[in-house]
Amino acid sequence: MPPKIRGMTQNSQTVPSALKRFTLMISGDDALDDNLSEDRPLKGLPHERFLLGDAAPLAPVLLLGESSQAIDPQQVIACLQPVHFHATRDHLVLLGQNQVDLTDSESDQLLKAALPFIEEDFQNPILFHDQHYWFIPAGPFASLASYSVDQAQGRNIDWWMPRDTHEEGIAKRWRKLQNEIQMLWHIGPVNEEREQRGLPSINSVWISGIGKLSDAHVPQLVKQSNHIYGQHPLLAGIAKLLHIPYSQDLRSESFAGSFAWLPAPEAIWPIIKEALNNKHIDELLLIDFPNGKKRERIFTTKDLHQKSWAFWKKATPLSWKDIIAS
Repeated sequence: MPPKIRGMTQNSQTVPSALKRFTLMISGDDALDDNLSEDRPLKGLPHERFLLGDAAPLAPVLLLGESSQAIDPQQVIACLQPVHFHATRDHLVLLGQNQVDLTDSESDQLLKAALPFIEEDFQNPILFHDQHYWFIPAGPFASLASYSVDQAQGRNIDWWMPRDTHEEGIAKRWRKLQNEIQMLWHIGPVNEEREQRGLPSINSVWISGIGKLSDAHVPQLVKQSNHIYGQHPLLAGIAKLLHIPYSQDLRSESFAGSFAWLPAPEAIWPIIKEALNNKHIDELLLIDFPNGKKRERIFTTKDLHQKSWAFWKKATPLSWKDIIAS
């Protein structure tokens, strides 16, 4: 055999094949004790900051995923969402989007009523809208510090309302527009009909995700994925940004090399175990955020059973609850 070919053969034999890894991310909550030590909350939930970087520019990435239009990577974009503030005895609580049950038609009607006020104050037209998200160039509101509905839901909104950063008076200007829209919707037909159906009123609008597409810093392990899975629309934008195939539903035959963020990860734990046992994947990389801090752990086939000091007892298979608690 010629030396060149012989060398190539030897080299191919000595380079180990790449591990077949499946990466699963679990949503994280804020470490509230850390937030209380600051004068304002950290921008973004732990998994939002992990996916996009500390700037957490959710709005332009969501817009990229939700629409087919071209986006200027240097344009500052804001996301507006019709929401419900639930009144308790001494404060207001923001309900999550899944608790509101807003229809496409209701969203269209609410936007149509508020559009003149929005476009006048933002000094820009709406770029794109769907059932849950309305996107617009941030204009004079570009410097606001804002927090996503996912981050602020279920909590006293006083702590999560948009705040001034380097320019004073912008948060006050936003609250004025917000109040105008609240009064407009209060007397509108959408909420009258929702009240008759026993649904919570859409009594406010929320601004969040302000940032530029160029501010998104996706981690290397996501960039290196060959497929992205999950139902959150943020993933669709990340996949499009990175030119990586994206699917909402997980396919077990495509586990290897893929990244997933799923709403109910415990439901696929049996499938992951089967994939490990059948050598469809070599390892699971699990990313979670206990106490708001990123944690990465690798599980292989040998980690699927709980170790016992009693060697005569049969090892107990690890449950999803065991994995999360460890």
